[in-house]
Amino acid sequence: MSQTVRTRPEGSGQPLSRAYDTALLDLDGVVYAGGSAIAHAVESLGTARGGGMHLAYVTNNALRTPDTVAEHLTELGIPTEAGDVITSAQAVARLISEQVPAGARVLVIGGDGLRVALRERGLEPVESADDDPVAVVQGYGGPELPWGRFAEACYAIGRGVPWFASNTDLTIPSARGIVPGNGAAVEVVRIATGAEPQVAGKPLTPMHRETVLRTGAERPLVVGDRLDTDIEGAFNGEVDSLLVLTGVTDGAQLLAAPPQHRPTYVDADLRGLLTGQPEVVEEGEGFRCGGWTATAGSDRLELEGDGEVLDGLRALCAAAWTAAGAGSCGLDGGKALARLGL
Repeated sequence: MSQTVRTRPEGSGQPLSRAYDTALLDLDGVVYAGGSAIAHAVESLGTARGGGMHLAYVTNNALRTPDTVAEHLTELGIPTEAGDVITSAQAVARLISEQVPAGARVLVIGGDGLRVALRERGLEPVESADDDPVAVVQGYGGPELPWGRFAEACYAIGRGVPWFASNTDLTIPSARGIVPGNGAAVEVVRIATGAEPQVAGKPLTPMHRETVLRTGAERPLVVGDRLDTDIEGAFNGEVDSLLVLTGVTDGAQLLAAPPQHRPTYVDADLRGLLTGQPEVVEEGEGFRCGGWTATAGSDRLELEGDGEVLDGLRALCAAAWTAAGAGSCGLDGGKALARLGL
């Protein structure tokens, strides 16, 4: 794929909820954390939906079914139908169904989300390597997933059964902090078997394909908190993205982002859907956004001025990404970020 290297966040003269027809929203770290709504999420999504934007919820978490996710969102005050939810379980089930016979048995290492998605594709979930599965599928099974489930996966993979994973997110956010995700569990099986799974979830194309098939989006905007899944997934799908700073990504990671991890827009939270986005303009040897000007020195990023914190971050992104080009910026941005309180 050949794409222009992004060197600064873009501006938008109209609210993003009007510039795009569909928001493809990540859940953990964007809409909620640990089951509770993130600040401003409910009100912002309600306003965007009321203005005509279609909201679709795209999650790499394969544990819960679309019905369960929709019910949870509705309880939070975000009216949602099951058809508005797209999971990595659905994406991996489609991927498996394209490679095995109809009605085939699939060993499930994970939760009900995987089982429901497999049945939707006409496949039979089984629980043991001795049930003659033709594939193994692994997805997030929650913090109580028994260690013995990994052994079942290893037994089947050791017999030559192909291995699929819903996603490889190493971590997920929770109400108490960052915890291991499905990627960490996949590493357990990888180390034990030496095998490599076929992966469906973000940032890979099977997930983007599943999302487009289910939503019919024509002008989608990916909204997420992770550079290596949400933003890279948008890059791979050649669609625009909004990074919100309510999840795992911090300012230093954003400044160091390589091209595939650079979002189109950056905002604090989902209120960013309801506003335009300020332009970042080149000014002398630096970049200005609002009242801030950022420049790239010989060993660090410099920031001058004052104003909105996010404008300062956007200016710093432009200085860092321009200096890095097609690579990753190695300049020290600590002092500049500290000035912004980031």
